[in-house]
Amino acid sequence: MGKKLFMAQKRGETRAVCLGIGMIICSVMMFFLLGVTVIPKYIKSVWTEKSNCTLVQAAFKDGENCIHNSNTKPEIIVKYPCLEVLVNLNFSNFWNFSEDVFMLYHTEESPEWNDKCTYVPDCKENFTEVENLLQKIQGNFNKTSSFFCYFDPKGRQKSIILVRKFGPEKMISYFFWPTSMFTVGLFVVTIVKISQYSAMISVQANRANT
Repeated sequence: MGKKLFMAQKRGETRAVCLGIGMIICSVMMFFLLGVTVIPKYIKSVWTEKSNCTLVQAAFKDGENCIHNSNTKPEIIVKYPCLEVLVNLNFSNFWNFSEDVFMLYHTEESPEWNDKCTYVPDCKENFTEVENLLQKIQGNFNKTSSFFCYFDPKGRQKSIILVRKFGPEKMISYFFWPTSMFTVGLFVVTIVKISQYSAMISVQANRANT
């Protein structure tokens, strides 16, 4: 009976160690993926200073072509509306041209997708749905003429962004789960190894006493 209990305990410890090591390996892989995808964008994100922007204009421009892919239909070229938002930077200790008009983008990635549009919608076959979405966004800008925005304090980027997709707070959220997984996996392996070491010391002490 004692031998069976000992073997069951060993199997449980082995499974726990494998689980912990698996969690550590998965977290390391997640760290690697974040390191090659998110970290470079965080480094390139120069819009670090928060300020207040005043709306100058929120208007539609000529539509931009996008290709809609479907599993059941061939590729369809759709022309979606392009919303352009221009703003003034109300306060800046770094720039001396706060009265100038700047292009507002949604995130750091928006200029890479389309530098003519503030917000780049998903390419959908339903044009009316996209148009209604952009009209709603335009209405929100017109209702709130002043809002927070981000700019480059060193003047490397003359554009303004509304949301920092790769700011410090976002980076914490990106790395929260892999860090938690790594910590739990390391904790499980450590606890099992301490338990095994304590059991070995206890067995050696009993042998010495006998």
